[in-house]
This record gives sequence, C-alpha cells and structure tokens, in this order.
Amino acid sequence: MLRPYVSACKTRILTVSGTNHDDAPPDEAPALALQIIHYPHPTLRHVSRPLTRVDAELRRMVAEMFDLMYEHEGVGLAANQVDLPYRLFVANPTGNPDEKDAEAAFINPVLSGGKGQVEGEEGCLSIPGVNGMVVRNARINIEAYSLAGEEISGEVEGLMARIVQHEVDHLDGRLFIDRLTPTQLAEIRDDLEEFEIDFDSRRNTGEMPSDEAIAARLAELSRLRT
Repeated sequence: MLRPYVSACKTRILTVSGTNHDDAPPDEAPALALQIIHYPHPTLRHVSRPLTRVDAELRRMVAEMFDLMYEHEGVGLAANQVDLPYRLFVANPTGNPDEKDAEAAFINPVLSGGKGQVEGEEGCLSIPGVNGMVVRNARINIEAYSLAGEEISGEVEGLMARIVQHEVDHLDGRLFIDRLTPTQLAEIRDDLEEFEIDFDSRRNTGEMPSDEAIAARLAELSRLRT
C-alpha cells in the first residue's frame, strides 16, 4: 500500500483548474487518445519539463494513463511512455485497479536520500517482453505534488521504491536498459533490434512521424502546461 509510506500536506502551489471533467469549456479541443509508445521512440529520451498547471484535460490524461497501466498489467507508467512531455507518473504497487487507495499520481517528482542497494528484476511497458536485473536504492525519499496541487513527501521502500526510481528515470529520458551491464545488454540485443526494426518500418511507411514533427508536438504540449 502506498499511503503508509507517502503522506500529503495541504500546501498548494500548482495552478489547479477544472477539478471536474464537466468544468472543461465546451469549445475545448478533444482529449488526446493516449497509447503506450515503444522503444526506440524519441519521446522516451525526452527530458520532461515540470508542470505549472493542472486542468481537466490533464486529469483525463492521468485517468487514461491508469487505464493503460492496468490494461498492460503494469505497476507504474510515466508520461513519456504515452508520448507526453510532462513531468508526472502514475503508480499502483499492487497492480490491482480495485485497490484505489494504493493509486497515486506524482507531479514534478524529486528523489533524494537514497539508502542501501538491492538488485531486482525490471521490465518496461515500452519494451514489452524484455527484462533485466537492475540495482536500485532500497529506500528513497520522494517529493512531488498531487493532482489537487498538494505537496506529497515521504520515504518509500521495497517495490514502491523501485517503481518511483524507474519512473523518474523515464522522466529524465532514461530507460532501465541503460542501467544494465554490457553482458546483460548483449543478452537482450536481438530483442531490442526487433523493436528498432519495427520502428524503422513504421517510419518508412509514414505511420511514424519524423523526429522534427514529434519534437514540435512535444513543444506545443509543453507550452500549454509548463
């Protein structure tokens, strides 16, 4: 469960509007249809920018991120993984959509004070089917904001510690495969090449936008809320 490890206080600094989906103006652009992007999509290497504004559309995005996370049997999902430039991720260490008390959205997370080291197996919804043993801090402090603009602060451990480190890596444009040893990378090289071939094929057929088009889209989305 998340709540025993991370507490929220009532300090609000983000600009928060549209706390209900019905608050969105009638002429607002349709909500983005999100999907999980796969390695080596450029957005996975994008360094996310801190959010300054939370609105109804962002709430819909977060709700959809939770849905996608559960659909793909994950326990965490970063905004980069759904082609968004925002510094936020969602998590539920139980992986159970019925365990609402274990859900949390972390906006502008900052990690500090890592303690101990532990090795554990990790995978990634953006590199499905590929796993590796990764060394992480056993315990770590996290500071962030909730969707309500409230501060979140606390120490996490166990699986939750691994989740927040994995997801903040995503927000910094880093993948778990970047933490593998050369030997480990060699073992999954063929799998990664399959993703690379698929990406190149989709780009050659025009299904995948150019790097320039992707960068322009991310810049426009950033302008709206960062």
